[in-house]
Amino acid sequence: MSTSETTAGTTAESAAARDVVPFRTAVRTWFAISLQTFGGPAGQIAVMQRALVEEKRWIGQQRFNHALSYCMLLPSPEAQQLAIYVGWLLNGTRGGLAAGTLFVLPGVVALLALSALYVAFGTTAAVTGLFAGLAPAVVVIVAQAVWRVGRRSLTHPALIALAVASFAALALFAVPFPLVVAVAALIGWLLARLAPQTLRPAGRAYGWLGAGEMVRGLALAETTPGPLIMVVQFVAFLGASRDPGALNPWAAALLGALLTTWVTFVPCFLFIFFGAPYIKRLRGNQSVSAALTGITAAVFGVIANLAVYFALHTWFAKVDDRTWGPLHLQLPDLSTVRPTALAITCAALVMVFGLKWSVLRVLGICAVLGLAVAGVTALG
Repeated sequence: MSTSETTAGTTAESAAARDVVPFRTAVRTWFAISLQTFGGPAGQIAVMQRALVEEKRWIGQQRFNHALSYCMLLPSPEAQQLAIYVGWLLNGTRGGLAAGTLFVLPGVVALLALSALYVAFGTTAAVTGLFAGLAPAVVVIVAQAVWRVGRRSLTHPALIALAVASFAALALFAVPFPLVVAVAALIGWLLARLAPQTLRPAGRAYGWLGAGEMVRGLALAETTPGPLIMVVQFVAFLGASRDPGALNPWAAALLGALLTTWVTFVPCFLFIFFGAPYIKRLRGNQSVSAALTGITAAVFGVIANLAVYFALHTWFAKVDDRTWGPLHLQLPDLSTVRPTALAITCAALVMVFGLKWSVLRVLGICAVLGLAVAGVTALG
């Protein structure tokens, strides 16, 4: 046997020795998880919680929560970063690469196909009706995420107040998100020192597309596995197809979508591989944990702000920006209300909160309702 073969064999054996679970078993599990990651970050985190903590018991609840808090601090999709982090804990670097890649791969392929269909046939009555049904469902699903994240994370009135303040800063005063996160981390640290009991458990962006199309992109991202931030692939596909420069529009759209996907998810691996070893050693540091708890509360306010934004642009055809000094508000034109969107939203609320149906089931029924209304309108 050659020296290179001996070295490769030794490396493989040492990697296997460090595995908490067999690597092939972990890969099969991550692939199964990737096919269930619908419903935005709340649903994706819940899938990993059930599979990895409750069923297989590969990682403890405390370590899972610590990893989640760190991932919420980072400026990329927290659910995918959580998968990379847990994969790294279980199987080292190759485990993180496998978990993170499998987490987004099915969604990348599915959303790329759906984006192409939207560009090709987006003006037809059938596609319009489909999105008319999906958009209200997305509003309700985001609202459900607000409820689930809040119930899990905001365990004290002080944290609830921090979440409300973060929401107001974003929605009413247009405070930059990084500043909101920095202040939330500082407040979390101060609460840990001054009141530690509070932290104990108990319009258009560059004119590429409109707010209504953004809701449709979210609907597509909700109907495919993977992080909700996959919507940026849809945005890039539309933006590049509408302004392709010297390229063929379809070639530009494909290139833009793949490039955007690359720059969105590659940093996730870097953040985890470079930062996780240090964060792992800081698990017992109360100051760091307190700062991460404050950031978690701020994230709740961010999700709530997202829910309000998309609800307004789904229920009303026209939403105006109003400014009074430091106060920034988006006020709907009540004369442009969309009765169909409101009706489907009410139906989705019953299905999600009352009947507790799955995300896929709710999206499917709302899509059928939208198609039915479009059909009746066309016949009329």
